[in-house]
Amino acid sequence: MKKLVSAGEILVEIMAERIGQSFLESGPLLGPYPSGAPAIFIGQAAALGQPAGLIGAVGEDDFGQLNIERLRTLGADVSAIAVHTGHATGTAFVTYRADGSRHFVFNIRNSAAGLVGIDAAAQSMLAGTDHVHVMGSSLFSDRATEVALSAISTVKAKGGTVSFDPNIRREIMQASGMREALDQVLKQTDVFLPSGNELFLFSSAGDEKGAVDDLLQRGVSCIVLKKGADGAAYHDRHGTVALPGFAVDEVDPTGAGDCFGAAFVSFWLRDAAPVEALRIANACGALAVTRKGPMEGIFPLAEVEAFATTAGKGQP
Repeated sequence: MKKLVSAGEILVEIMAERIGQSFLESGPLLGPYPSGAPAIFIGQAAALGQPAGLIGAVGEDDFGQLNIERLRTLGADVSAIAVHTGHATGTAFVTYRADGSRHFVFNIRNSAAGLVGIDAAAQSMLAGTDHVHVMGSSLFSDRATEVALSAISTVKAKGGTVSFDPNIRREIMQASGMREALDQVLKQTDVFLPSGNELFLFSSAGDEKGAVDDLLQRGVSCIVLKKGADGAAYHDRHGTVALPGFAVDEVDPTGAGDCFGAAFVSFWLRDAAPVEALRIANACGALAVTRKGPMEGIFPLAEVEAFATTAGKGQP
């Protein structure tokens, strides 16, 4: 099987207990939970049986150990996660608003996550890598962007492929150079995985079809548009395949898109038909929201298949 690798932020997430709770005053918090978009992605891919590894950095602290052990337990290759003494593992604090939106307070750039680099361990991992996945959130600094572009260059040079999830939050989009970094990655992308309006970050077309056509003409092999609870749509030059989402009771949406993406890319790498890749991806995304904590809703393939079969009865 092809090996899938990502690079970027590893952090713990600490969340407000109550909806509508503000960080402008004291209140109860839950966590720490292992997190970071590329970590969630790689954890889910590994749980599905895909060879998967992560290039990143954590502090020599409990939060770092928590993340490494979770990824190792899920079956991921953690050999390229550097542990830095004297630097704290990254953190993300999140509150949930009454309208369902979220507000984040990040410490990534100035944490151990900001020290991510291509060291000997990362070079060794990339030597056996067939596919690189890039999260837009992982382009949070010039150094992090260089790591992503270096990984892409190494893998593309030997005929490998790239997937890209913009994964843009308002707090991150403000970073200097973010727009240029996103455009550089898109130029080398095979599988593009935007959510909702992220599709229009890269096209001036006025509607979804126009934006999809524009991006396919620019060299992207396929586009998988994530639509949350409404499912997802796959587009390539031969046509479109769309599947509805699975109905579940949502507990926490954080990480659902990352789990969806990991499942789709894993099955794309296995040459699965788009409809099958979407089915498993929708199931992983749905299961992810049923647990509080961004990696708590990651399940192995057998359980994902069982859920998709049971919950999908009556779906096309």
